[in-house]
Amino acid sequence: MSHSSEQVNLSRSEVCGIMREELYSEEIFHQADTHIFIVLGASGDLAKKKIYPTLWWLFNDGLLPEDTFIVGYARSMLTVEKLRNQIQRYLKVTAEDQKKLDAFYSHNSYVSGQYNERSSFENLNAHMNSLPNGKKANRLFYLALPPSVYEDVTKNIKETCMSQMGWTRLIVEKPFGKDLESSNKLSNHISALFREDQIYRIDHYLGKEMVQNLMVLRFGNRIFGPIWNRDNIGCVVLTFKEPFGTEGRGGYFDDFGIIRDVMQNHLLQILCLVAMEKPTSTNSDDVRDEKVKVLKSIPEIQLSEVVLGQYVGNPAGQGEEKKGYLDDTTVPAGSITATFATVVLYVQNERWDGVPFILRCGKALNERKAEVRLQFRDVPGDIFNQQCKRNELVIRVQPNEAVYTKLMTKKPGMFFNPEESELDLTYGNRYKDVKLPDAYERLILDVFCGSQMHFVRSDELREAWRIFTPLLHKIESDKIKPIPYVYGSRGPAEADELMKAAGFRYEGTYKWVNPHKL
Repeated sequence: MSHSSEQVNLSRSEVCGIMREELYSEEIFHQADTHIFIVLGASGDLAKKKIYPTLWWLFNDGLLPEDTFIVGYARSMLTVEKLRNQIQRYLKVTAEDQKKLDAFYSHNSYVSGQYNERSSFENLNAHMNSLPNGKKANRLFYLALPPSVYEDVTKNIKETCMSQMGWTRLIVEKPFGKDLESSNKLSNHISALFREDQIYRIDHYLGKEMVQNLMVLRFGNRIFGPIWNRDNIGCVVLTFKEPFGTEGRGGYFDDFGIIRDVMQNHLLQILCLVAMEKPTSTNSDDVRDEKVKVLKSIPEIQLSEVVLGQYVGNPAGQGEEKKGYLDDTTVPAGSITATFATVVLYVQNERWDGVPFILRCGKALNERKAEVRLQFRDVPGDIFNQQCKRNELVIRVQPNEAVYTKLMTKKPGMFFNPEESELDLTYGNRYKDVKLPDAYERLILDVFCGSQMHFVRSDELREAWRIFTPLLHKIESDKIKPIPYVYGSRGPAEADELMKAAGFRYEGTYKWVNPHKL
């Protein structure tokens, strides 16, 4: 094996060691300062399944600043012991971690209170002040809450809980409103209380390794620069597929639908990283300035460029597969909320004019997959009797991160018979068994560092809603019915037709083979 393709074996502790070195060498990561991390909505699902486990992993890997106290806050009458019982099964704790886990819980406390009462937040503030160096501590509030209480909570934090000597930062979870109007109302309210550099709107897809790798792939390699444009790229497809349905959580999903849940945020953010111009630096605002320029170049989406679907049960399936969306008892009877959408949009600037960007996402599909696929134009002057397929660059975000290019090579034999092959840079091969940090781990560390590159700025949010709001309103006002598709299928056939009409060519002849597993 040549040196260039040597496998790098790194354990999780070695990866964390590298991250620690990187963090401690940065002046923005104040390792010696006291920090208080407040989980608002500590009794909820997000806190139990994501936030507390992430904080535990960061603590266990030595990546949190040493004096970090975690304060849970919710309406429920809980204790740290009760909270511990609720979150235990999500922590992935081994027997040798037990001592460390006890130390983690010794840094935890819990305060019960209302979200709309100033006195409850005064009580929370008194509790924080009573912690070691509590008055001096930096304060980081994670709003793991429904948006309906954001206004009360942010007002109460501003009036009663701000750090007196350190910084105060807020992490806000999506959904950031339901349309342009509600999003602007929420943004205006929060921005009247806090500066933009204090607000971290989290989109966990921006914390994923492969999404972050797009920047280096594009701007760190000479090979891609000259071909990353309308002259060479025929279309761009951004895909998010889940192989499961709503599984009893359809009540929440029904309020939003697949476009608000995935497309308007995750996929549009990835589109920006694919389409943007090179920023002047990797500074957070330089990067986000370029993303906003992309969004401003995208016109409102037309209904003719959209296919909506809703999954129905598969009679031949097993268990959940037999159930359609409307069989979920939490979904309102006769709901016409889409669980699948394909949308074609265009970036109307010099680089991308005329290139279709196809966004597709859905639940209860045939596989779990999130990827970016750039399909290049046909080779001009064909001399191989139309045997050549289009080149593609594929960046797979999940599962099994990968980057590979589909290209044509000669079949072994006497004649010039081309066949599809690939150039491969798959993370699992180059970095053997490397345990990459979870997206939430990276993003929470970013907040400790004050780095906002992987968070959504208010003008990005506004432009994203501008693009999608007219479409969403039309779907709702015209009561447009989604096309049924069977659980476990590729989605409605009409979506494939739309992609074909837009210019995507699906050959169906190529199967990616992991060359390191042959």
